Amino acid sequence: MKTIGFLSFGHWSPDRGSQVRTASDALLQSIELAVAAEELGLDGAYYRVHHFARQLASPFPLLAAVGARTSKIEIGTGVIDMRYENPLYMVEDAGAADLIAGGRLQLGISRGSPEQVIDGWKYFGYQPAEGDTHAEMARRHAEIFLQQLEGEGFAQPNPQPMFPNPPGLLRLEPHSEGLRERIWWGAASNATAEWAAKLGMNLQSSTLKTDETGEPFHIQQAKQIRAYRDAWKAAGHSRTPRVSVSRSIFALINDTDRMYFGRGGKDADQIGYIDKDMRAIFGRSYADEPDRLVEQLKDDEAIAEADTLLLTVPNMLGVDYNAHVIEAILTHVAPALGWR
Repeated sequence: MKTIGFLSFGHWSPDRGSQVRTASDALLQSIELAVAAEELGLDGAYYRVHHFARQLASPFPLLAAVGARTSKIEIGTGVIDMRYENPLYMVEDAGAADLIAGGRLQLGISRGSPEQVIDGWKYFGYQPAEGDTHAEMARRHAEIFLQQLEGEGFAQPNPQPMFPNPPGLLRLEPHSEGLRERIWWGAASNATAEWAAKLGMNLQSSTLKTDETGEPFHIQQAKQIRAYRDAWKAAGHSRTPRVSVSRSIFALINDTDRMYFGRGGKDADQIGYIDKDMRAIFGRSYADEPDRLVEQLKDDEAIAEADTLLLTVPNMLGVDYNAHVIEAILTHVAPALGWR
């Protein structure tokens, strides 16, 4: 059994053929897809966050809206770029969205990926401390965020407040109990996966990672997951962590599927650079008839290691088609693999 969710990048474009032509379309259709996915029995609705792009950028209004329109489905991100975040303000936003959703948020955070502009975080008012890199700044923001999610008081109250205060130091409000255990770190390397384990975060391993051994992507990713679980055990945490992987998977069951994806997925790993000096390996995508798709997915070691699978969806093809893509996986693929 696996927890299965969708992951949408929330693209929008006025180009011909796009079903998502404006930012309003992207936001409203993101909500509608979560509603449709819940009705189909999917477990999670996850959204990517990119700044300075025609994509989803401000996650918490969207997460709160999805929480208000749904009742069971997990609602998450994959990932929020912590280089851009004020961690204290983020605690308030996350707490409010989680309370609206009834404790269903699963927040993926990370140091982020290359953005549309150079050092975009500086326009948001952030700079690494002297001697630090932007990745270290992201991890520092993450550590502050995690600490404040604990809900401990730290701020000295005004002796003459406008409204009565509870006794002692004050914490950020609203506080959502349990959200601290539903934070995930998007790790590109084995080292950051182990760091996340030590801090008690769940692991999101995406469709790319640092190419550390030259082995196929799914093997490197499976090794990363095992290293993460070893580090979790060594840290002595009492709960069982969760681990997700993301994949583009399309079951070809009608002519429309074959028109869009009938030439197959990218059936081999790709090599690229996500930073000037960081060689990365990108995992293949899958597109085939259901029986052949099942056989291909059986060989993916990282999917086998993970308890959660996020299906990346082509959101610009519209809500109805993406609901069909999800239903095809749940009906024709997941049962044959023991995921359902």
